[in-house]
Amino acid sequence: MAEVLVLVDHLNGELKKTTFEALTAARELGEPSAVVVGAPGTAGKFKEQLGSYGAAKVYVAESEDAANYLVTPKVDALAKLVEQASPAAVIVTASAEGKEVSGRLAIRVGGGLVYDAVGVNSDGTVEQSVFGGAYSVKSKAKGLPIISVRPGAVEAAQAEGAAAEESVELPAVDAAKAAKITGVEPVVGGDRPELTEATIVVSGGRGVGSAEKFEVVEKLADSLGAAVGASRAAVDSGYYPAQFQVGQTGKTVSPQLYVALGISGAIQHRAGMQTSKTIVAVNKDPEAPIFEIADFGVVGDLFNVAPQLTDEVTKRKS
Repeated sequence: MAEVLVLVDHLNGELKKTTFEALTAARELGEPSAVVVGAPGTAGKFKEQLGSYGAAKVYVAESEDAANYLVTPKVDALAKLVEQASPAAVIVTASAEGKEVSGRLAIRVGGGLVYDAVGVNSDGTVEQSVFGGAYSVKSKAKGLPIISVRPGAVEAAQAEGAAAEESVELPAVDAAKAAKITGVEPVVGGDRPELTEATIVVSGGRGVGSAEKFEVVEKLADSLGAAVGASRAAVDSGYYPAQFQVGQTGKTVSPQLYVALGISGAIQHRAGMQTSKTIVAVNKDPEAPIFEIADFGVVGDLFNVAPQLTDEVTKRKS
């Protein structure tokens, strides 16, 4: 079976959910091989988990440079493995860094970049949501496919893999051509899940009315164990920080459940969340575009509906 390289997405010693999604997608095209790029000792902590999601091999590309430089070590590792292993495809998470890695790698090895995939098929075609989510298309790369997969778009499924380790020697990074990490500050996110990792997201829009009233969104999210999101209109109005913006110019999410409170459903917002498995919308306007893609819609005042839902969820959990 053909080998498929998967770049492992990890942070602070923990594997991100997107890694398991990428390994699952890779199994449609061949036998997944996980590529771990990081400081010495990183891969050993991940081997068992990677094997449980089907990784036949774990390529260990570790060095001090790998931990201290952005992007370049990852591209170097993947480019070297493309040359050595002649894989059927390379799969990378479509995060901010992942998009840069996949783009640079495609140029480096002369591969075909398929961007922001929402599905990977066994015939080599890749599903994409394009033009702000207005159309769904199937694409197929010429040459080596280098596929960036949208976080949350593929449901991770476990499978047996040997996870046999193999070392990869990284070249020294040319400091004049790479961005060095000079400091790291942890993201202050509280106890809520990270937005792109969450299985449930509750978002608020302009209809929330103010930053103070965004508490109604947070309370529902906390009752559900969900992440909090916001529309661009809410962020632009100063209701919520920009790091929580969902949409074409914000973060793309694809949770199991997406609850939209006071969000009209402009195409910019829909492009960032319409691949969610189940969408629930609450809006006073029965003509709001969000209802066109919602699985369940409530025409009503979010300040009446959301607290009732929060109370009902809390009762059922107690």
